[in-house]
Amino acid sequence: MSARVDVWIWSVRLTRTRSIASDACRGGHVRVNGVRVKPAHVVRVGDEVRLRHEGRERIVVVSRVITKRVGATVAAECYVDKSPPPPPREEAVTVAVRARGAGRPTKRERRSIDKLLGRAVVEGRDRRARPE
Repeated sequence: MSARVDVWIWSVRLTRTRSIASDACRGGHVRVNGVRVKPAHVVRVGDEVRLRHEGRERIVVVSRVITKRVGATVAAECYVDKSPPPPPREEAVTVAVRARGAGRPTKRERRSIDKLLGRAVVEGRDRRARPE
């Protein structure tokens, strides 16, 4: 028995939707036995599937091929997970987020951004140095 790689990834619950699985394949985020594949690539028992999704790489070996989405316990029996453990929560890098539509940065925020990025400030003026 064989199945399309995007259908199998969705069926074993590695992605939430089939369209996300297809987009991952088209974007080059899915490899089968080390080769980038398209969504229609056929998956067989024993294939190694690597999926980069949500900032994490999942490495699984196909132990059973299914084409219908099943419960989580049954899905877990369809592959052998060889993925590295996810990073601990405190090691995850926090990124400063500005609410959409909050407007331009204030003068103080611009200065701190310039300082962070290592941009020079023209003598006594609040203008960024122009590249030459």
